Amino acid sequence: MRFIFAFLLVVLAAIGGVFVVAGRMGGPSIEINKPAKFVGASSPLEVAVSAPGANLKDLQIVLEQEGKQHSLFTLADQKGATVKQDGPDKLLVAGTLGRQQVPDLKSGPARVVVTASRSVVYGIRTLQSSASKDVQVRLERPRISIVSTHHYVNHGGSEMAVYRVTPSDVTSGVLVGDVEYPGYPAAGANVEGVRISDPDVRVAFFALLHDQDLNTPIRLFARDEAGNTARADFDYRAFPKPFKRSRIQLDDRFLDRVVPAILEGTSEVKPDGDTLAKFLVINGDLRRKNAEKIASFAAQTSPQILWGGVVFHPFTNTAVESAFADHRTYIYKGREVDQQIHLGFDLASFTGTPIVAANRGKVVFADELGIYGNCVILDHGMGVQSLYAHLASIDVKPGQVVEKEATLGRSGMTGLAGGDHLHFTMLVNGKMVNPVEWWDSHWIEDRILRKLRAVGGTTPAQ
Repeated sequence: MRFIFAFLLVVLAAIGGVFVVAGRMGGPSIEINKPAKFVGASSPLEVAVSAPGANLKDLQIVLEQEGKQHSLFTLADQKGATVKQDGPDKLLVAGTLGRQQVPDLKSGPARVVVTASRSVVYGIRTLQSSASKDVQVRLERPRISIVSTHHYVNHGGSEMAVYRVTPSDVTSGVLVGDVEYPGYPAAGANVEGVRISDPDVRVAFFALLHDQDLNTPIRLFARDEAGNTARADFDYRAFPKPFKRSRIQLDDRFLDRVVPAILEGTSEVKPDGDTLAKFLVINGDLRRKNAEKIASFAAQTSPQILWGGVVFHPFTNTAVESAFADHRTYIYKGREVDQQIHLGFDLASFTGTPIVAANRGKVVFADELGIYGNCVILDHGMGVQSLYAHLASIDVKPGQVVEKEATLGRSGMTGLAGGDHLHFTMLVNGKMVNPVEWWDSHWIEDRILRKLRAVGGTTPAQ
């Protein structure tokens, strides 16, 4: 008897130990990945549940709204969701949450609630856990409409639209083909004393790029975090712009000068072969990588117009060596070796000529940049930026605010430059556009200032 009693004590202690260990492990771990914050008419639903061996006894996902519970998923009724194993201990449930799943769904606050349980100790005990996430249901599409009138855009050039959008927290702007140009609160368009107080009004600079068709559709767009979208057409006219073609003669003296210098200053490309082969990689692959980096600085733009509506410095006192969107064919020893599009103006200068800011702005880049050599990029706000390349020296630093015609550096022939000159271009949301328009006071007046005055009030002079 004593032996049997002792054996039972050991067994009970072992079982008790199992219960203690299982209890410490707790119920399944739950992550509600989607929706993040908003639910629309049809939004993704994604839940991850972790448990040892993914051994789930039950899993329920419900939506709570106005005191009612709407079942979205159970292990017994998966309601069209996709269930897959993500490793030995994790289960992923992916589906859709919207009006089809919840016919009574209404705009307003709601809550996603997930409950999961697993069996332990050979099914003797069940451990349960739950998680919830508050969400906002938005079933109505944003509303967007044009405010400004008479939009004229040149091929390769820029324009500006003023529009109204609600709700005010949606993503919106101008869509040119498949290229998006974001809008900014019009309160930041403080030029010539103009004040726009309507919180629903936005300003968007946009462009018809040199490589887009002249008939590319241009329209307003709005998109909220719930996935609801809206578009609106507006009146505009697009005008053709002839682009030049030129032939660039390459020789060994030029290649031997620029290729090693550029490769010393970059790690983005590591070409093999002779000097010509390396040049072709620089002129193609590195050019594209540099363009991507230049475009990335659009994310640092100010939501306010920094240049005050004053015409940009025209650089008209220098000879134009190459125009915007010049189609270049490169010739080496009598044969064609490459073709590229030159997206800027090359302006002749004497060695060491001071290079000045085209307008008031903030320095977002001041360093060596591949084919552009020593380069400065200024942000003028609302996605508008200017670029100055091939400098011999740089006199400004990132973060510095400079006034119009302040010295940025000295002209030179760094990067892929055949001689001493300034490569200058304007950027709209990271896309290179024809800078000549920004040098024209009549263009500034008609495309920008006129529209802002029409929608805003003017603050009296102090």
